Amino acid sequence: MGKAIYKNLHPASKIAVVALIALIGLIAFMVLSAILAVPFFGPEAFTTLLNNGLTVDESNIALLKYFQMAQSIGLFVFPAIIAALLFGTKVTSYLRLKKRPYVFSGILAIIIILSASPLINVLGVWNAEMQLPDFLSSIENWMKQSEESAAQLTELFVKANNVWVLLFNILLIGILPAIGEEFLFRGVIQRVFTEWTKNQHVAIWLTAILFSALHLQFYGFVPRALLGAMFGYMFVWSGNLWLPVLAHFVNNTAAVFAYYLYGKGSISIDPDSIGVGTEYQIAAIFSLVFVIVFFWFYYRYESIKRLKN
Repeated sequence: MGKAIYKNLHPASKIAVVALIALIGLIAFMVLSAILAVPFFGPEAFTTLLNNGLTVDESNIALLKYFQMAQSIGLFVFPAIIAALLFGTKVTSYLRLKKRPYVFSGILAIIIILSASPLINVLGVWNAEMQLPDFLSSIENWMKQSEESAAQLTELFVKANNVWVLLFNILLIGILPAIGEEFLFRGVIQRVFTEWTKNQHVAIWLTAILFSALHLQFYGFVPRALLGAMFGYMFVWSGNLWLPVLAHFVNNTAAVFAYYLYGKGSISIDPDSIGVGTEYQIAAIFSLVFVIVFFWFYYRYESIKRLKN
C-alpha cells in the first residue's frame, strides 16, 4: 500500500514527474542492460556498442532486440508503476487493473481493432505522402531518414525463421509495448490530462497525439494517433485498462504474424503493400463504418454493465 505522496500535485507537475521518471528509468535500464550484455553476448558486445552504437544491422539483431526490451521496460513499464505508486495508493487501483474485463467487451475490442486495419493502412499511405514547404526541406529530410531507419529496424525485428523467434517477437513487439505503453499513456498520462483539462475527450486526444509523437515516426503519425484515441475511448468507456492492452496487443501481434506468414510464403500479399490501391480505399470506407458500429456496441454494452453494477 503506497502513500500517494504526490496525489495533490498540479497535473502539470505530475506530467513533469512522469517525464523525469521515464528519463531516469530509460538511462538506468539501458546502463544495467549494457552491463548484463556481457554474460549474454560476450565481451564483444561492448566492442559492438563502442564501434557501431545501435546501428541497424542484421548481424547484431539479437543485441538490438535485447536493448529494445530493456528500453520498453525502462521507458514505459517502470515509469507507469512508479507514477501509480506516487499518485495513487495501489498500482492496480490507480491503473484500473483490479477487475477482469467482460468477455464480450474483449471480443468487441478485438473486432474493432481488426476492423480498423484497412482504415489505418490507408491513412498511413496518405500520411506517408505528406510534403512540407520548401523552407522546411532540411526537417523533411531528417524526418524521412528517421522513418527509413525505423522501417529498416522494424523489418529486421519482425523477421522470424522459426516458431521460437516468432514467439520472442510476439513478446517484444506484441506483449511488452501493449502493457508498457498502455500503462503509461492511458493509465497514467491520460488520467493526468483528464484531471488537468476536466474533459475526457480532450485528454484522450492529447494523450493520443503525445503517444504518436513519441514514436518519432512522422509519416505514420496520423494513423498511430487514431489508434491511440481508440485505445483511449476503450479505457474511458470501460474503466478497465486491460481492454486497451488487449486491443494494442492484437494490433501489434497481427502485424508480427502477417510478416511471419509472408516470410514463409504462406501468404502472397506483402504487408508493406497493404493500403496501396483503390481497392484499399474502398475497404477503408467499410472499415470506418464497421469501427463506428462496433464502437457504438462497445459503448452501449459498457454503459449497461455500469448501470447494473
